[in-house]
Amino acid sequence: MEFVTAYVLLVIFIATLIRSAFGFGEALFAVPLLAFRLPLTVATPLAVLISITIAGVVVVQDWQKIHWRSAGWLLTATLFGTPLGLLLLTSRHQGALKLTLGLFLIGFSVYCLRRRTKLPQLKSDSRAWLLGCGLFAGVLGGAYGMNGPPLVIYGTMRNWTPQHFRATLQGYFLPASVVGMLGYWLRGLWVPAVTHYYLESLPVMLPAIFVGRIVNHSLHGRSFVSAVYVCLAGIGAALLMQSTMT
Repeated sequence: MEFVTAYVLLVIFIATLIRSAFGFGEALFAVPLLAFRLPLTVATPLAVLISITIAGVVVVQDWQKIHWRSAGWLLTATLFGTPLGLLLLTSRHQGALKLTLGLFLIGFSVYCLRRRTKLPQLKSDSRAWLLGCGLFAGVLGGAYGMNGPPLVIYGTMRNWTPQHFRATLQGYFLPASVVGMLGYWLRGLWVPAVTHYYLESLPVMLPAIFVGRIVNHSLHGRSFVSAVYVCLAGIGAALLMQSTMT
């Protein structure tokens, strides 16, 4: 097995475990690490294909726990943000993209680690927050394949349980990722390398999905999530250094 393939499989296994356990975060973990060995225009569509697979399995497993109305409004807003994100991805300023991604990773990670007070709590769905978070998720999804952070903010404000959180986000991610992958295909970004690495990763991805479900149903704290955020901040710092050499 080539080193690059082994590296990609390891990244995808860990990323899938994170996504299946917490409902988000695999792109935040996978895209920056894959970008060290693969072009960003390969890493991002590959992350979206992974998202489709995970979301499909989780929706079949836990469809009863999905807040369908919330997922629907978030998805509607995402459709308007995705084209803008695609424009960012296909620009020639790959160094600037890595710089932006690095800053975002660090900022988001530090925010999550330092948050002592709770976000404003929503007792019911807020149309404004749904549309705003969904639009921002679409931009991030189109550019980096990482819709998750705005959705995490909304789910936290709604005080969803870990199980409903995981399931509802997959109800959103499944159609959103399919639309995103269609956009990559129309722009010629679904290249043979993306399909190759996706098929290679299936044997490690599927077991990670089921292990992640077990972890999700045993969650009682933020220690593991905090460790993930620390790793993300480190990856963001590495991307900042890499962007200066692009």
